[in-house]
Amino acid sequence: MAHETHANTLPADLGAPAFVDGWQQRALAIGSAASVVAVGLAVAEGSIDHVLRAWLLGLMLTFGFAVGGLAMLMVQYCSGGKWGLLLRRPLEAMSRTLPVVFAYWLVVAFSLKKLYLWASPAMVEDGVKRGWISAEQLETIEHAIRFKQPMLNPAAFVWVSLLCFAIWGYYTWRLNSLGLQRDADPPSSTPEWIKRLENISGPGIVVYAITMSAAAIYWVMSLDPTWYSSVYGLLFLVAQGYAVLALSIIVAVSLSKGEPFRTILRSTEQHDLGKFAFAFVMLNIYLAFSQFLIIWSGNLPEEIPWYLDRFMGGWGVIVTLDFVFHWLIPFTLLLSRDLKRNKKRLVLVCQWMIFARVFDLFWLIEPNFKDAARNLHFSWGILEYVAVPVAMTSFWVAYYCTRLKARPLVQTNDPHVAEILEPEHVHT
Repeated sequence: MAHETHANTLPADLGAPAFVDGWQQRALAIGSAASVVAVGLAVAEGSIDHVLRAWLLGLMLTFGFAVGGLAMLMVQYCSGGKWGLLLRRPLEAMSRTLPVVFAYWLVVAFSLKKLYLWASPAMVEDGVKRGWISAEQLETIEHAIRFKQPMLNPAAFVWVSLLCFAIWGYYTWRLNSLGLQRDADPPSSTPEWIKRLENISGPGIVVYAITMSAAAIYWVMSLDPTWYSSVYGLLFLVAQGYAVLALSIIVAVSLSKGEPFRTILRSTEQHDLGKFAFAFVMLNIYLAFSQFLIIWSGNLPEEIPWYLDRFMGGWGVIVTLDFVFHWLIPFTLLLSRDLKRNKKRLVLVCQWMIFARVFDLFWLIEPNFKDAARNLHFSWGILEYVAVPVAMTSFWVAYYCTRLKARPLVQTNDPHVAEILEPEHVHT
């Protein structure tokens, strides 16, 4: 028998709860502590090489949150659904963290000769002297660098990246400004706004896919100039959705400890978000395994070394853990209907998904460097992959909190407001 209660109403204050200030303070404290640890590890190793490698990981993670949040916002405008009422403002806030990501990118732009073989002949020579690059590998690397030189050069790296940031910045500004204008209009204008935002977001998703792929190719894929993959950009696209959705669920559930999310986050919508995350988990492993299966089966000398660098010399343990962390654990847990309706457990799974994404980025980035390819070994520097991303992400979170507090958390003229305020039926 179903029992109904009176419909809920939105609270008068739709701003972020006061405890968001506490999140910001904790993030700043953690970021500061991690920064001190990162400096200490760099001194212990006597080099900043691993600092820069770990910085690239932190860049890709926060870039995924900011630009991936923008993409998910555009997907929501095109698809509709009640989940947009919950995540629209958190996603807008993510997109407005782009200036922090740009500041992080500048460090990479000024460190090209420390990270990319195609930008530094000295890195190639040093690798040969130390025995990290064989004569056969040297010939392959030099051929790839010459062939890809029109694309892989410092000027192209900078200008393509700046163009991408300009495009992302435009869409961020446009969608966020239109979101505020929509708030000021009466509910009767909603159909016009839906159509207008769809017309902007539809082409925007295509532009996002192209520019994000370009960034992934320049910033990560080109670490190994001999590697190429037609699905590489798509892998990063899906991985961004994987991480953004996990973070969005964490934010939404955490905000439900206070108003207005306490009123609008029902078990039904929480369950839907959990199913959405489950879909990204499956798509993520499908694409990654498909690429591996095709390349491994083909066994071509131009392609297979990329995987050998990540399987041999101790890296087999890492790739096994990556499979368990990135897919097996979240897939198994998100099968549970009860877990998706349990706030604490769902948040724990989403936190694990973000950790798994960081672990996967480590597996993607570190073996590109010839001292680490097929040679997983401990050093003080390898711990930078913990300290540096923690510091960068913490400072990003602190800035994100300021963006989250800048606007009301609920868009009151959304057509789903009345529906989401209806009480859920309780069956006995």
